[in-house]
Amino acid sequence: MPENAATTNLQNYGIQDDVAMHSESYSKHYDDDGRLKRTGTVWTASSHIITAVIGSGVLSLAWGIAQLGWIAGPTVMLLFSLVTFYSSSLLVQCYRAEHPNYGKRNYTYMDAVRSILGGDKVRLCGILQYLVMLGIVIGYTIAASISMMAIRRSNCFHQSGGKSPCHMNSNLYMIIFGATQIVLSQIPDFDQIWWLSTVAAIMSFTYSIIGLSLGIAKVAEEGTFRGSLTGITTGSVSLSQKIWRTSQALGDIAFAYSYAVVLVEIQDTIKSPPSEAKTMKKASLVSVTVTTVFYMVCGCTGYAAFGDAAPGNLLTGFGFYNPYWLVDIANAAIVIHLVGACQVFSQPLFAFVEKGVTQRCPSLERELKIPIPGFPPYKLKMFRLVWRTLYVLFTTLVAMLIPFFNDVVGVIGALGFWPLNVYFPVEMYISQKKIPKWSNRWISLKIFTVTCLIVSVVAAVGSVAGVLLDLKKYKPFHTNY
Repeated sequence: MPENAATTNLQNYGIQDDVAMHSESYSKHYDDDGRLKRTGTVWTASSHIITAVIGSGVLSLAWGIAQLGWIAGPTVMLLFSLVTFYSSSLLVQCYRAEHPNYGKRNYTYMDAVRSILGGDKVRLCGILQYLVMLGIVIGYTIAASISMMAIRRSNCFHQSGGKSPCHMNSNLYMIIFGATQIVLSQIPDFDQIWWLSTVAAIMSFTYSIIGLSLGIAKVAEEGTFRGSLTGITTGSVSLSQKIWRTSQALGDIAFAYSYAVVLVEIQDTIKSPPSEAKTMKKASLVSVTVTTVFYMVCGCTGYAAFGDAAPGNLLTGFGFYNPYWLVDIANAAIVIHLVGACQVFSQPLFAFVEKGVTQRCPSLERELKIPIPGFPPYKLKMFRLVWRTLYVLFTTLVAMLIPFFNDVVGVIGALGFWPLNVYFPVEMYISQKKIPKWSNRWISLKIFTVTCLIVSVVAAVGSVAGVLLDLKKYKPFHTNY
């Protein structure tokens, strides 16, 4: 039968229309990779990033500036923000391997490294990425327990009129936070925690604004700006302490800007068109700008209020006692925010482990349908329940063993900043763009990489030294605060 006759017959029977309608319906509900249509936008991606970035790290920035001083402190913060935005601009282009609109998708950071660099770098990237995620969750567990403990202590100080030392142990609060994470960890996918990220982002602004307001009020009350151009002096601390603290401050600031570890995973939630890279670059610009303004204002205000005595955690170091109810609200907001932030950093690790295990043992993918009156049955996967529960138990136990917020934050920030925020994005960009070796562009990118490596090493050394000093005087499960 001639082709035009066959086409006419198909049209007569409505077969072509059915195929076209099916194809159109398919494209409305599914993306080009066969997955359900992604719905993320600039604002949802920004919420995820802000939730991940404006975390408890903002509360240690006054302490960080106190170590560096009025000149170096804000300058270092601005430089970290520029490095973060530049490297994230390189990384967003790695989501699609060949073309920004229709190339093969890389669903995770590891997938991007695998498709562009390959070899042993994939394994190295995976180890670093998931160790940093694990470390961040441990750090956030410590921070959340400290904030919960601070609420009780502020009420204790208020009731006793400041006469009681109000010592208490953080273990109970870590257990409470861990129990909450066990429940929330059963949310199946990253896509489904957008509402949690939105709430968490609002909470981060809430406690940051409260901390800022209390700092401004204290400066106004005393009528003077504290602090010095070079930071804490060697008269207050020894020269070696000054060096370690300065190094640790770099780690704290690096931690406050770390979100590359989940950038590709966040980008995988974004709808297109326009291209995911274009949307994610806008989200990165919005997020880095907002966080830098908050960091500058909160860190500088805290330093102006307390000078060299700025606490390691602005709202729990008891620089502020009154109004106690406002401090309580701020700490409650921190806890709610960290509940969401832990999920932002945990979900990619959950997905990685579950994908690998179920590919090797498909029977673990089975679901149990639990009937709920008036609602669709809840689909429970036993492997997901057991593995995610064990993960939360592990992170909670480690947090109870090393509850040093400032030092842990510094170590995590230092270890994760260079390889994940700088090295891999630069190497993938060079490979994708086929930049000739020893060209001016290649040399400038390598200088950028080496400079950031030196900063990371210095920060890591100082932060590890801080942890070792803390461990000398700490008794696990017994030390009270």
